[in-house]
Amino acid sequence: MTPHHDEPGRPQIPDLEALNNGLDRRNFLLRTASGLGALALSSLLGTSATAAPEKLLERVRERIAPRAKRVVYLFMAGGPSQFETFDYKPKLMAMLGKGLPDSVRQGQRLTGMSANQAALPIAPSLYRFAQHGKSKTWVSELLPYTAQVVDELCIVKSLYTEQINHDPAITFFQTGHQLPGRPSIGSWVSYGLGSENQNLPAFIVLVSKNAAKDQPLYARLWGNGFLPSEYQGVQFRSGKDPVLFLNNPDGYDGADRKAMLDYLTQLNQLQNESWGDPEVSARISQYEMAYRMQTSVPEVMDTRGEPDEVFDLYGPDSRDKGSFAANCLLARKLLEKDVRFVQLYHQGWDHHGSLPKGMKNQCQQVDQASAALIVDLKRRGLLDDTLVVWGGEFGRTVYSQGTLTTTNYGRDHHPRCFTMWMAGAGVKAGFTYGQTDDFSYNIVRDPVHVHDFQATLLHLLGVDHEQLTYKVQGRRFRLTDVSGKVVKGILT
Repeated sequence: MTPHHDEPGRPQIPDLEALNNGLDRRNFLLRTASGLGALALSSLLGTSATAAPEKLLERVRERIAPRAKRVVYLFMAGGPSQFETFDYKPKLMAMLGKGLPDSVRQGQRLTGMSANQAALPIAPSLYRFAQHGKSKTWVSELLPYTAQVVDELCIVKSLYTEQINHDPAITFFQTGHQLPGRPSIGSWVSYGLGSENQNLPAFIVLVSKNAAKDQPLYARLWGNGFLPSEYQGVQFRSGKDPVLFLNNPDGYDGADRKAMLDYLTQLNQLQNESWGDPEVSARISQYEMAYRMQTSVPEVMDTRGEPDEVFDLYGPDSRDKGSFAANCLLARKLLEKDVRFVQLYHQGWDHHGSLPKGMKNQCQQVDQASAALIVDLKRRGLLDDTLVVWGGEFGRTVYSQGTLTTTNYGRDHHPRCFTMWMAGAGVKAGFTYGQTDDFSYNIVRDPVHVHDFQATLLHLLGVDHEQLTYKVQGRRFRLTDVSGKVVKGILT
């Protein structure tokens, strides 16, 4: 093995070609046998039969014209109450404290937190509603900024899911399955459509630092599952290092980093030629992206150049890095850079008690910035081809969990119906879809299942949800599993 020097004074680097060719006959046969075994295993697992992304893109887009180029998904983890936001139920005030009728509940299951309550007292919202915009849409007083952009929103009041507890419900929304292990929705989009910016990941995640940590968030919610690892979401953080392990260690300069990565790439290429493992190629792509991100990430994370008017638009918290407002502003910058899928997580919506106070605090944290994002995207010409999504994993019950008073109550989980909104590319503006009963307990018109929402999101991106598949362990998997239909009633 003959060493060589990249530059005078730098450490000696082995000659990789000599290293690769320096195998004796015994090692060659052992490696060849193992390599054939690995290829056989890969074939059994189905990974070798998976379509390359560029071929996949041709297949899944051949019949659908895309409306959206990018998505920003504002996920309200914990389950926001539809009663205190968009689903106005004025008749409930006359039923304050009365028990939920059996004819409404229809024997539907309750969580273990309220199943043993002696009564299920009806709890009307304490907050006023008013009609806003040309669309005359009812919006709670807790969302004054959202009310100002209501004519841009497509509000869907008839979402439903089968999952009644947080972890399976969030996992279901993000991956299409209640159990961990499947790729996240952003990973599916990244895999199917690729990236339009080679210096930033196609899928970026931002988590609010100023949210109540009532329910945990796990990295698997933006994980790649069984897809190649290059499609996982990359979390951008508010601290010194926006992306972990991206910056050079002390005493290590950019030239050192580039030499190390070049050498590592050669090693990975040799391994890929020997073993045929697609994950090696993914690893090479990740290292190359990490190097490019050393320049692109600091630039996009720096909001100091934004005018005061922009910070005023997003609200006072927008100057506090890592807050929901600051993340909304950062999301706009990422969308301008053509990042394909940006996801914001904001926890704190799990109000089993003290809901009036809790909902007020939560809405104050997200209302202005959510509306500002709509305004900012529209005036920059980005809303026409960007889909904005706002919502959580399920809704809340009409009855109070625990003690009900005239000024305080809590609400339990309710998967049977809840509200979320979308705006931008391809969805009807100033439009409300679906209807619930007078108790917001059951859907009476136009139900939308979680898989229907996922199918519609992919459709807006120009992707047929039934064609976006990945074969593993002998089966072709997809985000919508074996169901889901596009909700055509909300499309322009």
